[in-house]
Amino acid sequence: MIGSLEKDVLLSLRELEEAPARDVRRRLEAKGTHVAYTTVATILSRLFTKGFVRRRRETCRGGERYVYRPVDFERKYLRNMLRGVVTLFGPAGVVHLNEELSKLDPSEERDLKRRLGL
Repeated sequence: MIGSLEKDVLLSLRELEEAPARDVRRRLEAKGTHVAYTTVATILSRLFTKGFVRRRRETCRGGERYVYRPVDFERKYLRNMLRGVVTLFGPAGVVHLNEELSKLDPSEERDLKRRLGL
C-alpha cells in the first residue's frame, strides 16, 4: 500500500501534526534519514493523492506552499478491512476472526479497540 520512505514521511508528519514539506524533511533528518526536499514534497503529494494526508495552501515568503496533516487512515483502513472480511468470507470469516481476536492479550485488545474508535 505504501513504501518504506512514504511510511517514514507519514510517521514524521504525524509527530509534527501539521507541517510543510520543509519541516517534515527536517524531522526526517533529525531521525537520520537524509533525503532531498523535492523527494519529501513528491512523497507528500503522492500521500495526498492516496488519501493518507490532507493539505491546505498557505502564503509564505516567496509565494505559496502546502501545509500537510495526516488523515486518521488507521481507523478507516481497519474498518474497511473488517467489512472486507465479512463480504469475502461471510459468517465463517467472522467466526474465525473472532477466534483470532480472543487470542489477543488485554493490552493488544485495548489498543485495537482504541484504533477502531470503540
